[in-house]
Amino acid sequence: MNPSNVSRRRFLTQLAAGAAAAPLASNSLMAAASANGKLNHASFGANGMAWADLSNLSTHPMLNLVAVADVDTKNFARVKKKFPNVRCYQDWRELLEKEGDKIDSVNVSTPDHMHGPIGMTAMNMGKHIYGQKPLAQTIHECRAMTLKAREKGIVSQMGIQISSSSTERFAVKMVQDGVIGKIKEVHSFCNKTWGDMSALPDRKDAVPNTLDWDKWLGVADDRPYIKGYYHPGQWRKRRDFGTGTLGDMGCHMFSGWHRALDLTAPLTVFSRGKTASPHNWAVDEIIDYIYPGTKYTAEDTVKVTWYDGSAKLPKEVLAMIEGKDPKSGSVYIGTEGVIVAKHTSTPKLYKNGKYERFDFRKLKLKARNHYHEYVDACLKGGKASANFDYSGPLTESVLLGTLATCFTKKKLEWDTATMKFKNSPEATALVKRTVRKGWEVAGL
Repeated sequence: MNPSNVSRRRFLTQLAAGAAAAPLASNSLMAAASANGKLNHASFGANGMAWADLSNLSTHPMLNLVAVADVDTKNFARVKKKFPNVRCYQDWRELLEKEGDKIDSVNVSTPDHMHGPIGMTAMNMGKHIYGQKPLAQTIHECRAMTLKAREKGIVSQMGIQISSSSTERFAVKMVQDGVIGKIKEVHSFCNKTWGDMSALPDRKDAVPNTLDWDKWLGVADDRPYIKGYYHPGQWRKRRDFGTGTLGDMGCHMFSGWHRALDLTAPLTVFSRGKTASPHNWAVDEIIDYIYPGTKYTAEDTVKVTWYDGSAKLPKEVLAMIEGKDPKSGSVYIGTEGVIVAKHTSTPKLYKNGKYERFDFRKLKLKARNHYHEYVDACLKGGKASANFDYSGPLTESVLLGTLATCFTKKKLEWDTATMKFKNSPEATALVKRTVRKGWEVAGL
């Protein structure tokens, strides 16, 4: 056995033993951790969304990037070019072991299956956390991370940047101001196809010399490396590593109506599109959610339907918006009109099936930077807008939909208090994953 692996396991064991006794994170202590008052930060991930996250976070003048961990060393060159003083690690556990007393904050921007293990370990150490969406890969991990952030009193933010944009905030304000009356139903959709209906390839390829395949697998079961099938990017399609189109984009699309309608957890979820395979998530999903109603809804419950890939909005919905398919976004259907919130675009208002101009200036929304808001909260106190108390339940809703695609044509009745399905022990068994031996993390 590699001595470094023994060291990492000893580190996690010691951390688990001391997690309950760790002091609550203090904003004043965090600010004092650096002689110049900056937030000392580490990034888990160096490419893709991780590169976007660390680049955007570092535009805040009071953030100091200390260290980066990535299982593929080829990603370090660009990091070192932009941040010459950063220290790079191939093992995230080694980074926390060696840099733990030098950092205040982390971003977790890895493949989905490692969001929970890395994020929970960092929070056990009292670190503030910017967690890329989805917050975690399983419902159990989402709930555990939400509770841990609350217990530790740390600052948290999920990477749903759209939730800080004027486009989503316009739609939220319009709904809550009653511009289209009470909401009768919502349709949410994305034309991406992060799924795969084909069989698992029966082959084994050589692992690139820059990649530590065992560390990339992390909590997932061991398996052969297949070139181009998992790393990089394609992991989103695979059930052991990603969360499909819904998991990838749902946290963005759901955020607007989840906040606008002040929703909690769904009562039922029903998948009527294609079915996930044992290895891959499905494409062309159609998923119906029923939520308890709120003061913003027309009835005691409200229905939200998700579509992805080639699955299209119903003709009767398109007829309400002059037949114009937004491709990705949400349609709010109210008692007095319709709002089309196309992803990243300014909302459009329709009354009686016709487009109607709306003066957005009267909403008086101030600009907000999703990344800077997080850094400011770490340094000054307060909560970020997509903190885990908000984004944790949001992500749970998303993941209930991905789970439902494993049980197509069966209406699953969800009990959020117990995190169990009332009518399906088989579905309940997928709420929590089995972790590979040696990769256990305290709290998960």
